[in-house]
Amino acid sequence: MNSTRAESYPLRRRRVVASLLADRGEMLVVAGLGTPAWDATAAGDHALTFPLWGAMGGAAMIGLGLALARPERRVLVITGDGEMLMGLGSLATIAVQAPANLAIAVLDNERYGETGMQATHTAHDVDMAGMAAAAGLPVTGTVESEAGLEAAMMALRGAGGPVFYTIKVRAEDLPLALPPRDGVELKGRFRAALLGQKA
Repeated sequence: MNSTRAESYPLRRRRVVASLLADRGEMLVVAGLGTPAWDATAAGDHALTFPLWGAMGGAAMIGLGLALARPERRVLVITGDGEMLMGLGSLATIAVQAPANLAIAVLDNERYGETGMQATHTAHDVDMAGMAAAAGLPVTGTVESEAGLEAAMMALRGAGGPVFYTIKVRAEDLPLALPPRDGVELKGRFRAALLGQKA
């Protein structure tokens, strides 16, 4: 493993997430535990974003449930490599259910950001996009450059799926941008926004 590789990736996670969420319209977003939730909040707290304060490994499955329940809406899961590694079994279920409106973006800094920046398995070249493809997801890839990001963003925002992209981002310490901490409040405002009701 090259221990400094993740510190040299050109893509920066906050800019990637801001780009993914720009002009999002009615897209439903699940932001995985920890740093992905902070990234989504830094891009602008939004009632149709459901940030996870727990449920490590569950982001993709929550996204699957939303995609199946609301096939007319685009569902984007933004999560991290550590969280996705814990939920790899979800890829098989997602492939079998095959919701065309589900997209998963894994921000891969090759680190467990919430527990001290220890190296994850992706720092040892574990290929999550390859696993997603082997499970049967029709649109997959790994992004390491600006040019690759543009194409991936188009697929994540609009291609028939399920779509899965690993986006290699720089390992860096960033200021916290915390969403509301109350899970009941988060659930209530997301549900109200989804149903067009007042929270």
